Amino acid sequence: MDAQPTVFEVDLATFQGDVVARSQETPVVLLFWADQIPPAAEAKRTLEALARQYQGKFALALCDVARMPQLAQQLRVQGVPSIRVIVDGQIADQLDGPQGEAVLRQLIDGLTLSDGDRLQAQLEEHLAARDWNGALAILEQALKAEPNNAAFKLEWADILARKGDLKGAATVLATVPEDTPERERPVARLELATEAADMNQRKARARLTKDPADLDARYQAAVTLAVAGDDAEALDHCMEILRQDRNFRDDAGRTTMIKIMATMGKGSELAKRYRRRMFAFLH
Repeated sequence: MDAQPTVFEVDLATFQGDVVARSQETPVVLLFWADQIPPAAEAKRTLEALARQYQGKFALALCDVARMPQLAQQLRVQGVPSIRVIVDGQIADQLDGPQGEAVLRQLIDGLTLSDGDRLQAQLEEHLAARDWNGALAILEQALKAEPNNAAFKLEWADILARKGDLKGAATVLATVPEDTPERERPVARLELATEAADMNQRKARARLTKDPADLDARYQAAVTLAVAGDDAEALDHCMEILRQDRNFRDDAGRTTMIKIMATMGKGSELAKRYRRRMFAFLH
């Protein structure tokens, strides 16, 4: 078992063994800092916290320039805080001057994420911004490299459905075997989007305002809200359908909740919360 510490002090004498040699197996982030300079001390605290979070995926080497100036001089460090990233014995990147946690985290993600993790992180940025074209551009490159990757195809179909290209989504899904893990997510989204195409959310809301017992209007509101990405409100409407009439549209309150939660993917905290609420109500 590797007994080397994740965070350690380094100087000129230990640099070759502790940094260069170690970087052959693990990326090393080398921070030049000084306690007397607040931004440098803050950079040290932030990187130490990140080192704990990333649990050994990178090593943090600390050089206090006030105590050990020789290494900083050899690597031509002009001021602190200053970062050098060492990979395979070479300087792979550097940052000079104060940096926010987001920048430091992005730097470390670039060192530690697998290709699949990096792709997912990039996709999530575009999806959070509802930038469907940007997300599709990333997947297009990924599929060029791995044209038979079923996971990429499922993401492609899911995004096409979210974008409103229902025919395109169905075409892509037809190329993915039915027993492929996670296939239910784009399938559920496509089914909801297809149904929502003939619905009008504004009219459904107006009908509900006049008559909260109008379950057809509530159902249309749930479906259109789910397609628009308002999952919590959509699930609230489904719960209300369950409360008012379990038999409405052959148990549509429950089945639509299941379908909406499927679009949210595994691990969704929101889905877990509503799944517990539904279970508690039904039992």
